[in-house]
Amino acid sequence: MTLTSHRTAAMTCTREARGQVRGDGISLGYGFWPGAGAPVVALHGVTASYINFVGVAERLAGRRPLLALDLRGRGDSDKPDEGPFGMAQHARDVAAAMSAFGIDDAVVIGHSMGAYVGAALAAEHPEHVRGLVLVDGGLPLDPPAGVAPEQMLDVALAPQMARLRAEFPTYQAYLDFWRDLPAFSGGRWNSWVEQYLRYDLGGSEPHLRPKASEAAVRGDFLDSLQGDQLRGWLGAIRVPTLLLRATEGFNPQTPPLLPDDVVAREAAVIADLTDRVVAETTHYTIALGDPGATTVADQLVEWAEKCSR
Repeated sequence: MTLTSHRTAAMTCTREARGQVRGDGISLGYGFWPGAGAPVVALHGVTASYINFVGVAERLAGRRPLLALDLRGRGDSDKPDEGPFGMAQHARDVAAAMSAFGIDDAVVIGHSMGAYVGAALAAEHPEHVRGLVLVDGGLPLDPPAGVAPEQMLDVALAPQMARLRAEFPTYQAYLDFWRDLPAFSGGRWNSWVEQYLRYDLGGSEPHLRPKASEAAVRGDFLDSLQGDQLRGWLGAIRVPTLLLRATEGFNPQTPPLLPDDVVAREAAVIADLTDRVVAETTHYTIALGDPGATTVADQLVEWAEKCSR
């Protein structure tokens, strides 16, 4: 099933609160957008931050509260040098943060690596999850032919990884770095992308550096490739699960990360799965562009209602 959306409302930030919450022995940054009903908990990708959901939050337009967390090693969360990292550790952090907020259970949405964290949370801390939304992630992926798992980040995400070791003199220089990449070319650049990138930097001019820890990124990415472990988590999920897939990969006109054959092979172990394709989206613009953010928000509201019955 392919989903389309045609809303064209203006993009304006509606963030209400930003702060810190206790995870599993560390402090986690978060953003909270208000709304009606029970909160939805949002988990971002491997080099990202909670601002990855700014477009989705805006398109929710108060229909649901959204609590988006910075996972350990990213954003304004603590960055322990030696970890521990990995999906199970992130799941413990998220469970602790939800308890700190008094959220007994929630619909959890994860994008990219956040989808793997959501699967681990649903399997290992089922009392915290009443429904799950996996956005262009969460299923085991095979490395490209001839590429060792430990090299995949530097092959598939070479510019994104290089930036973690770079210093930028101004915020504008960082925006220009991203403008030159194909991910947001062809009219895909917007104010959500700029908000995401401005939050991505720490320090002060002229010594700005991305906040994400390279050690955390590498440790988490390798853990996400543990197919047998992930299949065990997917098979243990007992809540309604919605998979939303992009039609293209990291960049426009590249194959999707989750093609039909991968979904047919890997998603069958999930007991209650609904699979939907979000039209006209890449791995990034499914959350940070339109029609992606609008469609994801609408599907999230529908799914939260379904899981509340």
